[in-house]
Amino acid sequence: MNYMAEAPAVWNPAFADVDDCLLSPDLCVIHAQHYFVRGLIEIPVIGSDEVFSWGVWVSLSRENFSRAADRWVMPGRESEKPYFGWLTTDLPVYSPTTLDLKTNVHTRPVGERPFVELEPTDHPLAVEQRTGITRDRVREIAAKVLHASRDRQQP
Repeated sequence: MNYMAEAPAVWNPAFADVDDCLLSPDLCVIHAQHYFVRGLIEIPVIGSDEVFSWGVWVSLSRENFSRAADRWVMPGRESEKPYFGWLTTDLPVYSPTTLDLKTNVHTRPVGERPFVELEPTDHPLAVEQRTGITRDRVREIAAKVLHASRDRQQP
């Protein structure tokens, strides 16, 4: 019921050995100029109490990233105002691309990933976040993600 992107779309594995770059399970910095947090786009599953989640990366301004990072382990951080950001995860099951969709990142209590709220547009991902998806759609997504994963593994 959830899929996680390992890194923002602009991350290059060669950055791992560069001093001004960082990739942790929750935060990413590229050349001390680009800042990202990982959060969840949650989509209700119609007719159930379940939620389907996409683990995605969102770019933040330097100021908002610093504020979020300073409060990362601080109790009460969920009272922060949402941070504006751009989605930097390409979810290939959607067309058009999900890259650069406008978001608001809502911090939650320590230990919980932030909630990523998409701008309410007509993009299929934004529509699904607002209206929910069926169990059949969850199966369809799972099949597409599995197929894409197999394609990346083949030479």
